[in-house]
Amino acid sequence: MKNKIITVLTAGCVLGMALPRCMAAVDDNEFNALKELVIKQGQKIEEMEKARQQDQKTLEQTQKAHEKDVEQIEQLKQQAGETQKTASDAATKADTATAKISGPSASHNFTMVGDAEVAFGKVDGQHSGFVFADFAPIFLFRARDNILFEAGFDVNLQNNAPNGPDATTSIGLSFAQLDYIMNDYVTFVGGYMLLPLGTYTERGAGWINKIPDEPLPRGVLPSNGAGIQFRGAIPVGQAGQSVNYAFYGANGPGSVDGSANSDQLDLGGNVGFNSDGSTGNLHSSPSAGGRLGWFCPWKPHYDLEIGVSGQSGTWDSQNDHLFSAAVLDAALHVSPYFELKGEYIRSWVQSSDVGTFNPNGWWIQGAYKLSGLNLELPLINNVELVARYDRVDDGLGTKTERTTVGYVYYITNTLQFMGDYEFLHSNDAAQEHNMFMFQLAYGF
Repeated sequence: MKNKIITVLTAGCVLGMALPRCMAAVDDNEFNALKELVIKQGQKIEEMEKARQQDQKTLEQTQKAHEKDVEQIEQLKQQAGETQKTASDAATKADTATAKISGPSASHNFTMVGDAEVAFGKVDGQHSGFVFADFAPIFLFRARDNILFEAGFDVNLQNNAPNGPDATTSIGLSFAQLDYIMNDYVTFVGGYMLLPLGTYTERGAGWINKIPDEPLPRGVLPSNGAGIQFRGAIPVGQAGQSVNYAFYGANGPGSVDGSANSDQLDLGGNVGFNSDGSTGNLHSSPSAGGRLGWFCPWKPHYDLEIGVSGQSGTWDSQNDHLFSAAVLDAALHVSPYFELKGEYIRSWVQSSDVGTFNPNGWWIQGAYKLSGLNLELPLINNVELVARYDRVDDGLGTKTERTTVGYVYYITNTLQFMGDYEFLHSNDAAQEHNMFMFQLAYGF
């Protein structure tokens, strides 16, 4: 490009030197044409100079971009190396942990988990006081990789006053069952089981519930029973969805005196051994039931589960009165901070004195962790706000509804200090009592 410019300038100089000599021989038209040519040549020179400067600028930008790309590639290589090292370390730790847990033959592994609570509260019209709410150990035993045994107990203290001194310790068996893992999709369960009527009994009792007492409508359902069960989950697609199921046969509810009167319904006492020394079911036909659920996650901490469950069978010694129940349950998680869950419960009880009556109710509970506000305040970030509304109709004329508001303060992930206030309304004046309660709960 420089050679072209020099050539043009030289030609211009020669032309300038020659013009005086040839002026006399050149007319006006030729002079104007020559002048126009020189102007055009000057314009081309300017355009070429601008293009050269633009090319130089582009070259510099390209070189800088290349240097930046090289720097980013080096950073990515370094990060990849660190990630590979972290993954390798994690795999090593996981292998070590698995070896410690399973051992050579994964036999005779025993552990104890559970929860314990102590509470302080006051019911309107009664004295305030401390309560040893519960000690609920769960014993887990693994005989082999696919044979497990689990048993849970509830230990409570209660005053013998006003009729006697001191206190009495009560120990109740919540469940005691053998689990045999048949394959990845089927597990056999036998013994005294937690019944999969809804999800509360299996997933929400105790300190996990975030509210010290259980929803009112749960009182119209049996929580456990003696029998057998098949349960499991089947994956659907590649996005983490699954269908979970449980089908069981159990003794079912019984009649306290065998009369099938409405006030003799016993939801949890039919376990096969009677106080008079006899054994066997209180009626000739065990109940059958089960649950079918659908779990749908769409990203971490965002998921929805919906389930329907039910049970039906006779409940009297004459074997001609049915107890049936159905439950619709749902649970929604939106982010690690918010959850919403609830159940709708309805039952049908055939009795010998009032005919068929329908205990029913529903509850809904929401919780929000204030750490989702990103306030960077340690005390606030450890608080989770909880609210619940529940109502129940016993089918015999008594209707009760309750609104509960409270909080959970997480001292650690498993040590919680919770408190709530309950507003209760009922058409039975004996139940019309508000209350507050504080509870310290520990899960282990």
